[in-house]
Amino acid sequence: MLILSLDTTTRGGSVALVHDGQVVVERTGDPALTHAQRLPADLIAACAAAGVDVADVELFAVAVGPGSFTGLRIGIATVQGLAMARERRVVPVSTLHALAAAAPAGPARIAAWMDAHRSEVYAQVFERGPEGEQPLCEPAAAPAETVLTLQRSVLDGTAFHGDGALRYRDRITSVLGADALLVDPVRPLAGAIGLIAARHPDAAIVPHAIVPLYVRRPDVELVRERRSRGA
Repeated sequence: MLILSLDTTTRGGSVALVHDGQVVVERTGDPALTHAQRLPADLIAACAAAGVDVADVELFAVAVGPGSFTGLRIGIATVQGLAMARERRVVPVSTLHALAAAAPAGPARIAAWMDAHRSEVYAQVFERGPEGEQPLCEPAAAPAETVLTLQRSVLDGTAFHGDGALRYRDRITSVLGADALLVDPVRPLAGAIGLIAARHPDAAIVPHAIVPLYVRRPDVELVRERRSRGA
């Protein structure tokens, strides 16, 4: 099966082609350009590098969040358009799940931490197993110290992975000790997203059914609410 996967939750994002459970091509985007400027051209270029056409894609996969609100909308809309035009289905993948899957081999438990800005992280803990990564808790969006308190019961023997873990390294070690394991560097996520879709093709849905996973309310809603309170 040929899968085209896309991540637009970060500034650069990435795109990948996965064929029969193997990543054939994985490319990161140019962070100097917006996702709207790069897509869908980046997808077409990745297909060309793999020697295939978008029409050959049998299944699509996309990161549905958490992450940049604008990036999520653009990425999801792009994949929806391509999938609808070709009557294909889409596997929606949590960005935190992809981050855990992209972590190098090591401890069975992975704490996926993304920088959520506003002095917060998006975080979730997963356990590796024969069927892939299984969540041990619900995703959270909160300051690092709060997340460590909320998820403390599942953090023993856990490796931290993601730009949020690197940014708040000192806070992690202050709570868990100097032996806390942080995995660096952070890899692109599109390949991991495609591999998750390859393992779980039964999770595919019709394009219009994709729902973003924000974890916390988008900034635009918070701004609108503050303005209405001040009115």
